[in-house]
Amino acid sequence: MLYSYFGTDVVGARSKAHEFLDRHSAQGAVIERITPEGYAEESLRDALGSASLFGGEQIFVIDTPSAEKEMFDFVFDNLDIFAESPNTFVLIEEKLLAPQKKKLEKYAEECVEVTATAKQAFNPFALSDAFLRRDKKSLWLLLQDAKENGMPSEQTAGLLFAQIRSLRLAERASSAEEAGLKPFVWSKAKSGLSKFKVGELDSLSSGLVTIYHDGHSGKQDFELALERWVLEL
Repeated sequence: MLYSYFGTDVVGARSKAHEFLDRHSAQGAVIERITPEGYAEESLRDALGSASLFGGEQIFVIDTPSAEKEMFDFVFDNLDIFAESPNTFVLIEEKLLAPQKKKLEKYAEECVEVTATAKQAFNPFALSDAFLRRDKKSLWLLLQDAKENGMPSEQTAGLLFAQIRSLRLAERASSAEEAGLKPFVWSKAKSGLSKFKVGELDSLSSGLVTIYHDGHSGKQDFELALERWVLEL
């Protein structure tokens, strides 16, 4: 089976896709993501016929194949095969041309297009607020939104690190003045502390620092490592 979510509102399309994935994950589905990074045709061919080791529903998320022409061509040349597979495929894409939409509508069980209205200014501090709430889903979507708006991963990591720093200061001080924070920042940080266990903020801070240094030394891809950090939050 094939389900698709796409459109000019990239964050909105991803949000719709994740609503679908969250429902099925709660029912025990095994979810695997296939991305353009390091794409190999065999990964999609294997997914078409693979069976879950745990016997439940197997869902493969084909995430923005348009970033890699060979991947995109393979997917759209074989939509009928994906639709007939015993596994479930969720296609997440950006804007599609009319012929591509028409072909997708022919084979997909669900074909959801999310169109952007007036362009809203991206608020980078929404990332900090999502982290403060420990809202992993919103944080991940905002991370994609940040990339769409050209915000460097280093800047994103910096904002998150600053929020962790505020939380750690609030954790160890008894007043805004003692922590060296403005009252509003102090109040927000104090309210967010309940989302984190003792010592957890130190670990998260250390993880971000490692991502920064490893990303700049070439030991790992900065963007992918930051996404992984968010998903493991």
